[in-house]
Amino acid sequence: MSAPTATIDVVELILQDHRRMEELFRTMRNAEADRAGALAEFSGLLIAHASAEESEVYPALRRYKKVDNEDVDHGVHEHEEGNSALLALLAVKDITSEEWDEKLEELVQAINHHADEEERTLLNDARENMNAERRAQLGKAFTEARAKHLTAGCGDIDNVRKIVESGGR
Repeated sequence: MSAPTATIDVVELILQDHRRMEELFRTMRNAEADRAGALAEFSGLLIAHASAEESEVYPALRRYKKVDNEDVDHGVHEHEEGNSALLALLAVKDITSEEWDEKLEELVQAINHHADEEERTLLNDARENMNAERRAQLGKAFTEARAKHLTAGCGDIDNVRKIVESGGR
């Protein structure tokens, strides 16, 4: 995999995370790959990504009159669904089992659905309604928040369980 292009545009940063998640799904589906390692990376990335979106990006989007707040609320709801699906997969002990495959596909479906909707609605709204300077400011805030969560080990099963049990953050 080549290194992502250095960018600070929040839309591009979010898209890079979405593409990395797709790569990790392919790895987790491969019986010969390091599924556990891919899941560990995915778990941290998903939690950090969603947390940074909710703390830095979504509040900014709500302030733009041409951005639909229902789309923002729906994005938060879909993060909660993704977190629940992630927790179910993290709880599977045998990465070679049919249960693993079933829980992985539930996670893939939830995350791909969310990413697709977010890319067609919120990210396009951000492109159309925010200037490049504002997207860069949000990109910096998103990157910092995401890194803070990753450094804190946000993807471990106990933290994911706390997030799911609290209904979000």
